[in-house]
Amino acid sequence: MRISRFYCILPSLILVLPFTPASAQGSATIPEIAVPSRPSAPARAPAGPVFAPAPAPTPVLPPVPGTTVPATVPYPPAPSLPSGSVPGMPSTGVPSTEPSARTPSVVVPSVPASAVPGDSLSIEALQRLGLQANGLVRAAAFQVDMAGAGVVGAAAYPNPQVSVIGGPQDPRIPAANPATNTRTVTVSQPIENPFVRRARIGSAEAGVEASRASFDQVRADLAAQLRVRAYELLLRQEIARMEASIRDLMEEVRRRIKVGVDVGETARFELIRADAEVLNAASRQEAAVLNAQRARIALLQLTAGALRPDFTIDASLFDPVNLPPLHELREEVPAVNPDVLRLLAESERSRRRIDQERAMILPSVDILYSNYQDAQYTDNRGGFRVTIPLLYRRRGEIDAAVADSARVRETLEYRRFEIGQLFESAWQALQIAQRRVEMFEGGIIKEAEAALRVAQAAYRLGERPLIEVLDTQRVLRGILADSLQARFDLQAAAAEIDRLRAYYPREQVLE
Repeated sequence: MRISRFYCILPSLILVLPFTPASAQGSATIPEIAVPSRPSAPARAPAGPVFAPAPAPTPVLPPVPGTTVPATVPYPPAPSLPSGSVPGMPSTGVPSTEPSARTPSVVVPSVPASAVPGDSLSIEALQRLGLQANGLVRAAAFQVDMAGAGVVGAAAYPNPQVSVIGGPQDPRIPAANPATNTRTVTVSQPIENPFVRRARIGSAEAGVEASRASFDQVRADLAAQLRVRAYELLLRQEIARMEASIRDLMEEVRRRIKVGVDVGETARFELIRADAEVLNAASRQEAAVLNAQRARIALLQLTAGALRPDFTIDASLFDPVNLPPLHELREEVPAVNPDVLRLLAESERSRRRIDQERAMILPSVDILYSNYQDAQYTDNRGGFRVTIPLLYRRRGEIDAAVADSARVRETLEYRRFEIGQLFESAWQALQIAQRRVEMFEGGIIKEAEAALRVAQAAYRLGERPLIEVLDTQRVLRGILADSLQARFDLQAAAAEIDRLRAYYPREQVLE
């Protein structure tokens, strides 16, 4: 998982923070933010416009209990402060130039690949696994098989009917004719109306297309859910790491303030406020860890338990979004959307049903053959039987088929319009998320960093208390969380567009 560069800002806040008096701490150091460079991503060949924001910082965060880290991208160690950073200030107030006086930073050791258990899956591999294991997809596949069996039944010819009648024949006048046995065999073969047969087969074939479109819709929906849930898991894990670093920071701040309170140089009010901040940070960290676990459980549920509980996602919120141009998507979505294709098949099936009901008005013919035998005679007869719909010409069935066809047609027109609007909404959401990402990376984060530097400088000069520095850091933390949410919204909007155009990995999918 590639991690953003500027998300290293918060973990680097876990620094040695003093309380306000310098005499109890040695040098009056304050939190310093180190921004490492973001690791370069491999080049990709985009299929259309690439929504990949400008290079941004990468977070270096400590592991959180209950979360895992991909083996492919270990946590890099936090770098030392750059040469231009502000050194610590001794008790005399004169900036020290000694290297030992610089603000220390916490170095997070790299996680070896062998220490990360479980499977590491890409987004496409996760989608393929879910499409193969999910029970709803398998049930929809069997619906297609059922519709195919319906075509076989619709194309079958009617079976002949055979009746056999026999029994003793006793004469009324015994002297005239002797007693004997009689037997009658009758064979009837219906001759099917070719117009009815053609319409019935066409209706069954349209039902197969409708079932196949429903199957594609189920797969597209599941693939989109898997993609969104995977990125949600990455988002929750990043937030959990951020909250863990904040908790460590607040505990260190409380420890420093407690030292000042013990020596009598800091008011006890500062310690009470620090205790509240520690409890609040611990509560947020616990909630973040539980949210990450919930996102993991959601993925296990969608994949029907096919994933190992300790799986990892080989992806990042910084993955680029590759989509065709807007004009191509506007033409593609209504043409390939599974729901539209299903309604088209339903419309064809309802039209075939109308043809079938109207064709059944024509007379139906049965060919008959009868063989009669008794003691003296053998009688063979042939003929046909015609059923004429004279009194009832199936007006109710025809009207019902016409009304059903109109219903499907109106539903199709509305669904086309609705899907077009859903696509436009998803595209606008994509643009909004992209714009937010650009704003966070281009100006908002820099402004928050500048405000933090000003607050740090004022603290070093004794013009502002440490609490104001922490408040400024809290604002920066909120901005970083919002930027993570914006990146997640970007990936979710792209997943919705792919769902509308039924774009998902079709290889190795149960057909």
